[in-house]
Amino acid sequence: MKDEHSLIFWFEDLGRSDGDKVGGKNASLGEMVSQLQASGVQVPSGFATSAAAYWFFIDHNGLRKKLTEAMANLKKDYSNLAEVGGAVRKMILKGTFPGPLAEAISQSYRDLALRLERDDPDVAVRSSATAEDLPEASFAGQLESFLNVRGEQDLLNTVQRCYASLFTNRAIAYRENNGFDHMEVALSVGVQQMVRSDLSSSGVMFSIDTETGFPNITLITGAWGLGETVVQGMVDPDEFHVFKPLLDIDGVRPIVDKTLGQKARKMIYGKGKSPTKLLDTSKQERATFVLDDDEVLQLARWSSAIEKHYGQPMDMEWAKDGETDALYIVQARPETVQSRKEAATLKSYHMKEEGKRLVTGLAVGDSIAAGKVLRLESPDEIDRFEDGAVLVTGMTDPDWVPIMKRASAIVTDRGGRTSHAAIVSRELGLTALVGAGNATEKLKSGQMVTVSCAEGDEGVVYEGELEFEERALDLSDIPETRTKVMLNLANPSSAYRWWRLPADGVGLARMEFIIGNMIKIHPMALVRYETLKDKATRRRIDQLTLGYRDKSEYFVDTLARGMARIAAAYHPKPVIVRMSDFKTNEYAGLIGGAAFEPKEENPMLGWRGASRYYDEGYREGFALECRAVRRAREEIGMDNIVIMIPFCRSPAEADKVLAVLAEEGLVRGKHGLGVYVMAELPSNVFLAEAFAERFDGFSIGSNDLTQLVLGIDRDSDRLKNLFDEQNEAVKMAIADLLEKAKRSATPVGFCGQAPSDYPAFARFLVDHGIDSISVTPDSFLAVKQKIAEAELTQVPSSEYEQSKEPAQ
Repeated sequence: MKDEHSLIFWFEDLGRSDGDKVGGKNASLGEMVSQLQASGVQVPSGFATSAAAYWFFIDHNGLRKKLTEAMANLKKDYSNLAEVGGAVRKMILKGTFPGPLAEAISQSYRDLALRLERDDPDVAVRSSATAEDLPEASFAGQLESFLNVRGEQDLLNTVQRCYASLFTNRAIAYRENNGFDHMEVALSVGVQQMVRSDLSSSGVMFSIDTETGFPNITLITGAWGLGETVVQGMVDPDEFHVFKPLLDIDGVRPIVDKTLGQKARKMIYGKGKSPTKLLDTSKQERATFVLDDDEVLQLARWSSAIEKHYGQPMDMEWAKDGETDALYIVQARPETVQSRKEAATLKSYHMKEEGKRLVTGLAVGDSIAAGKVLRLESPDEIDRFEDGAVLVTGMTDPDWVPIMKRASAIVTDRGGRTSHAAIVSRELGLTALVGAGNATEKLKSGQMVTVSCAEGDEGVVYEGELEFEERALDLSDIPETRTKVMLNLANPSSAYRWWRLPADGVGLARMEFIIGNMIKIHPMALVRYETLKDKATRRRIDQLTLGYRDKSEYFVDTLARGMARIAAAYHPKPVIVRMSDFKTNEYAGLIGGAAFEPKEENPMLGWRGASRYYDEGYREGFALECRAVRRAREEIGMDNIVIMIPFCRSPAEADKVLAVLAEEGLVRGKHGLGVYVMAELPSNVFLAEAFAERFDGFSIGSNDLTQLVLGIDRDSDRLKNLFDEQNEAVKMAIADLLEKAKRSATPVGFCGQAPSDYPAFARFLVDHGIDSISVTPDSFLAVKQKIAEAELTQVPSSEYEQSKEPAQ
């Protein structure tokens, strides 16, 4: 049994129930050391001073009454906050250690040195408040930590500085705002073996997606050197997403996303009075990930073990020792934002008009806000700030919080998703864009802007106050339907956003979105890079493929992880990925594409879809697509990916495509691979039985089917009033396909907006036995409701034919 009056506790003698003795942070370290090290989670050795030690120091110096009186003088408007805080900190820093406490800390430091077999070991010294890391109280960044502390006297001085940090201006304001009595909160100091990440890397890890609350993802960020650069948002870190449910499956490596950060600076050991210093990173460091795949997966497994042990999503800090290459968890605390969100509602934001892009960066959350820019260099400029303005600055630390609370949105030059600006913005529910790079140069105080984080991972600052829509989706009462309702998704970066929707999978994931928006390079320009003559094109390709020795690998890796990220959002439900379906003019618009594409009078009916896949002009490019699918399914583990062939004109062409797929290792039925075909040509309807013999399912592409049945160019403004998916000829084609598919038990899905726009069309599909309907996420609930209503009064297709309206 622990003595509550003890001055020192070793981590292995602590557990998470000891927050009243050593604060939440140190209690959590003790819990991991005592309970998780046996299962492989590595935590550096150390000890903690107790809350009793803090009060011993306070009472030894006669400060309890003085602190109470000083805090009683704090004005409600905080106008004398700096004066009160400064006076209190001065009292603490002038104090002296009682002999027994000084000796207890010194002896524990000497004992730690013996454990580590080092003289005067370098240690990390971190503050841990007794009210910290409770679900309702996130003290993130409020208290001080110190790195590379060495020697007994230096340690005592640092412990005293930690005590004083309980009364920083920001910590005082935080307790006032959250109803904590200043004299009821004590401070424990953790003294921990310093992991030599100054010679390697470190970062932050969450066992939940920080932007959407998607629980199946571990998010890891990291940079070179000590972790303060990541925590404080000084750098744009590398970022990794790992799909947790597949971590224990042999033979798969479920890293669904890897993003190389700029990592422009790193913090390393300093000398003398400056224990740390900042340096610029080398070109090689900026071009290299801070962790290899094995290390990413190891950290993710530890994250899952820690989350399982605590029974809740966790926020952790990790470090890699540059002397031993060993990985460590140096902190773990409950995640306090996404895990506490109301699950019954989902807010959806949508830009209703386009504007000029001024700045882009990493989106924090998925909201939109507009306001007047106020560019500040220091939190001392709080008097200049106006409520509802858009705060623009280089980076933030806890001193900025009083200003952030008054802002409508925040934009920073530096920082990643786990930086201070990002974490606090989530807690406050603010629209935030971090890591913009040049926001303080591009945005001027006084100009009106709209900050959008509703377009995926990339946040955008638009010029002017643009119109946007905010909708609340009620998830508490969604009807059950026999017809599957799936989603149309294209952007991998927004896939997690819709995980709470009870969709039956993804009915259409467009590969060309990933190619056009993330890869940006024509695959043949990578395969035949040496033949490119345009120097500007080669330079752009060199920039995008930085870090890849094989330029084709850039295409395969980016495409594989893009598909995997979409598939992860609904795993193990099916995710149907359509192989590339650019038209030649669209392919030509990709970097390096003009050299490999013919000029066609009517690309809509030209060299597109299936006809490209076996043609020597694109065969090598299609091989890269196939390699990416195999990697996503077999290496990353997303075997719920189904592939779909677009614009397949005949059964003979289908045979050619299936043969090419097999040559590339994608054999229909092998490893559970399903291959669908788009039903978007009249030939697909007329020869449905033959296509059904070759494919596992149909997906009706209503846009192309409508234009080809009616002979209307869907891009023609003059003919747009004639373009009608509900035309009887189009509906007859759909009904015919459904009838033929039913005879061969081949599933048929429908991709398009018509069911959400026209209830009668939804009823038509249901009456004819459609198996699934795939819609955009924001129309999911409306379509689900319409399908449920249609199923209640479903008319058999034979009766429907007798009662249908006359042809137009």
